[in-house]
Amino acid sequence: MKLIFHGHSCIEIQLKDGTTLLIDPFITGNPVSDLKAEEVKMDVVLVTHGHGDHIGDMVPIAKSNDALVISIVEIANFAGKQGIASHGMNLGGKYDFPFGRIQFVPALHSSGYDFEGSTLYMGEPAGIILQAEGKTIYHAGDTALFSDMKLLNTFYDVDVAFLPIGDNFTMGPDEAVVAAEYIGAKTVVPIHYNTFDLIRQDASDFVDQLKSGTGKIMMVGESMEL
Repeated sequence: MKLIFHGHSCIEIQLKDGTTLLIDPFITGNPVSDLKAEEVKMDVVLVTHGHGDHIGDMVPIAKSNDALVISIVEIANFAGKQGIASHGMNLGGKYDFPFGRIQFVPALHSSGYDFEGSTLYMGEPAGIILQAEGKTIYHAGDTALFSDMKLLNTFYDVDVAFLPIGDNFTMGPDEAVVAAEYIGAKTVVPIHYNTFDLIRQDASDFVDQLKSGTGKIMMVGESMEL
């Protein structure tokens, strides 16, 4: 399994069977992305919640690749209305896909999408648990710190946790340090920071506060092998 960071909260996951997944494909309008939406090759698009900096290029990428969109049911229904194959889920539910198991877990945030002059309700915000090739990945989406994050450590041995640290819209570095302690992941990668001035943070300082050897800063375009 290869994990690639594409800026903000966008994570690409390449599996050994050739399946490629993309979480939160915010590319167009993302000042730190290293991708061009029209060049992305993808099999599955996963979306944590309905904000524009997470749905991003879901529609054009899914259409150009005949990709499957997996998300909370309201986002999946929206994708379906755009002529996209989709699989809707909800909080706590798990499903075994050919490439692995997906579970959507709670996140404390909001979820609305500006579309054709209106703001659409996009269901509950979520984090995503992916289990594939004997590994467990947790993408927290956008969230505040909340004590039930401790339950992840009860049910999962998380290999990599992607946690937002930008503050203002999500938890900041101090809260994310506590979240990392709750989750107990082998590796913790900060996301959702430095895309815009409002969420500028010192990722090195965050990593220094984590349990020794667990924090990893991924530069845009950098990959990690599991």
